[in-house]
Amino acid sequence: MKKTIVVAALSFITATGSAQAADIVQIAAGNPNFSTLVAALQAAGLADDLSAPNGPYTVFAPPNDAFARLPAGTVEKLLEPANQDLLIKVLTYHVVSGSVTAAQVVTLREANTLLGEPVKINANPSGVRVENANVTATDIIADDGVIHVVDRVLLPAGFIGELNRR
Repeated sequence: MKKTIVVAALSFITATGSAQAADIVQIAAGNPNFSTLVAALQAAGLADDLSAPNGPYTVFAPPNDAFARLPAGTVEKLLEPANQDLLIKVLTYHVVSGSVTAAQVVTLREANTLLGEPVKINANPSGVRVENANVTATDIIADDGVIHVVDRVLLPAGFIGELNRR
């Protein structure tokens, strides 16, 4: 799984000739492993906000299998227009202002997200975790920031309860 994501990211970079040939959303859209994330960004109306010349941003990007780990029906419910505010909440919880490389991430204990709530970061010899997610690939450089791949969708405190009340 980790190998597939890294290979796909490197394939995109090799095909374009440069890691900086596209913005964050274009890089995600060019990788089929991020189709759920891209659909969510579009449904939330955030695709343009996370595209160059905006930014720079750091995105902790969950691939499709991370979205598949959510409780059954969660993604479909989030993509409903009536729940756009909750979708924005989840997605902005994955984004940090500024371009934070892996070398910088490992020095942090937390990072403030665009949602306005911090995510906890734990770096140790076995790897890096952001909240309950493992970072599986790092430093996918874009024109407007950097992408780090995480193996789980990051959810703000109380989020599932808030979604279930709808």
